[in-house]
Amino acid sequence: MLPFVYEALPSRVVFGAGSLQNLPEEVDRLGATRALVLCTPEQRSIGADIVVMLGARSAGVFDGAVMHVPAAVAAAARDKARRLRADCCVAIGGGSTTGLAKAIALTAKLPILAIPTIYAGSEMTPIWGITEGRVKKTGRDVLVLPKTVIYDPALTTSLPVALSVTSGINAIAHCVEALYSKDANPIMSLIAEEGIRALASGLRAVVKQPRDLEARSRALYGAWLGGVAMGAVGMALHHKLCHTLGGTFNLPHAETHTVVLPHAVAYNTSAAPEVMERIARALSARSAAEGLFDLAASLGAAVSLKSLGMRREQLDQAADLAIQNPYYNPRPVTREGIRSLLEDAFEGRRPRVE
Repeated sequence: MLPFVYEALPSRVVFGAGSLQNLPEEVDRLGATRALVLCTPEQRSIGADIVVMLGARSAGVFDGAVMHVPAAVAAAARDKARRLRADCCVAIGGGSTTGLAKAIALTAKLPILAIPTIYAGSEMTPIWGITEGRVKKTGRDVLVLPKTVIYDPALTTSLPVALSVTSGINAIAHCVEALYSKDANPIMSLIAEEGIRALASGLRAVVKQPRDLEARSRALYGAWLGGVAMGAVGMALHHKLCHTLGGTFNLPHAETHTVVLPHAVAYNTSAAPEVMERIARALSARSAAEGLFDLAASLGAAVSLKSLGMRREQLDQAADLAIQNPYYNPRPVTREGIRSLLEDAFEGRRPRVE
């Protein structure tokens, strides 16, 4: 067995249908009295509901969270938190909202209580990201790890099927890369494989019955495991590519992960055969890369970067950026290899694995 280091991250998880009703009590547990509620413009109504639920514990709402956490939005949110004398952030929504809370916590040191409504997983990680000048900068700091996360599957039953699928496959990507991370360890590998299995099963059921609470619970459980895995170990090539494509070309986050994942896995197949066996087993597929592509296609997700609005002439720039300051990866990252990977992802080709 390979040597490893395992470090558990401190966070409190409240999971179950109806668990949102515990929100006031959980804010009290943090010792907070002036919570700033964060949400996207599209989720203003649920943000307002959270303010009502918190009552006197709420300092107000900032409903300007957007994808990839632009630096200007982060600055505006920090300013509002300061003006309202907020002593914690309650972030409801997906990765955009949680990411904004992290940007505030990074400088203002406010504790975060996260309420995920999609399968992002970022609520379980100390990873932050801020986009400035069309470049997304990321880092790790335990300061931005939410203190408490409330997972209420009932909040996800109205999530559109298409977004459920891509958000869920994004969560699968966290599990996949945790398995071949340089920091991989037996505990996280068990969690990651179970996360892939739960998400694949849950998403298949969600597509058939979008409001089925058991299916939603299974998918949210898998997303939690993916977030735990991503938070505990480092990510690799797939996440580097997606950060590059998202931050530079403003491609949609979850959809980009969905398209790129099978091709990143195909690229790494020869360098991590035992990991690929675990992924394939969790998917009940012949191979990991083919299984991931087929899962996305069978659930109706986009499978090409072209369909997301990327242009062919941007592929060379993406390849050049992706090899700068590369993340750890089990297979050496080359410009030629990445350019070929991106070409396959652009066209939406089914990966071919020997």
